[in-house]
Amino acid sequence: MSELQLHFSGYVCVPYSHNHESVELKELWEKSKNIEELHFVTGTFSSDSRSFFPELANHYLLAKFIDSEKIYSELQKFNQENTSFVFNIEDELFNHEVEGERNFLSVYYLEYGKGYDEFQEIANLLVKKNQIETACLGNMMTFSTIPPKFKFPYSDNIVIIEVASEKSHQSVKKYCEQTKKDANRRGLTLTNFLSLSILENLKSKVK
Repeated sequence: MSELQLHFSGYVCVPYSHNHESVELKELWEKSKNIEELHFVTGTFSSDSRSFFPELANHYLLAKFIDSEKIYSELQKFNQENTSFVFNIEDELFNHEVEGERNFLSVYYLEYGKGYDEFQEIANLLVKKNQIETACLGNMMTFSTIPPKFKFPYSDNIVIIEVASEKSHQSVKKYCEQTKKDANRRGLTLTNFLSLSILENLKSKVK
C-alpha cells in the first residue's frame, strides 16, 4: 500500500483475558508516554454490531492514546481472536467540564454519510446534555487473528461520547439510550455500537 499513513489520537479497546499477553500489554501501556489514560472496563455491544463481530469479549482494556501509529504496531504484536477496536478522533465537537467523575464511554455510528449539517445537529443536541463531557467524530479500525465474514460499513461514521456521572452504570446507559432516541427523533440515524462501563482506573492523565 502506498497510501499516506495518517496519525490520530483516540481510544483503543482491547479484550482482557488475564493471560500473559493481556498482562504484558497492560504493563506496557501503564508505562507508555503514548497512553494518557488506561481503564479496565466492561463492554456491551448492540445486537447490530454483534452481527459483524461475533468474536467479542466482556472485559476490555480501554486506553486513550496520542499517536495511532504506535497503537497499530502494538496491536499487531498482541493480536488475538477476540476483536480489538481502535477509535480514531478526526474532530472534537466539544469538551467541557461537567459534574461527577467520568465513568462511561459510548460509541455510535451514523448510517448515512458525514455531512456537516448532520454533525452540527448532533453537536447542538449533545452539548445540551449536562452529563456529556466530550463528544468526538472519527473512524474505526479493528484487529483480530480471525478475518471478519462481513465488512462493517460504517467505520468512517463513528461518534464517541464520554459521560461523567455519580450514578450507576445502568442509569448512565439509560441516559445514553435516551440521548440516541432524541437524535433519532430529529431524523439523525445515530445507532449504538458499543457501551463501555469504567470499572477501574489504571492510569490517569497527568494534569
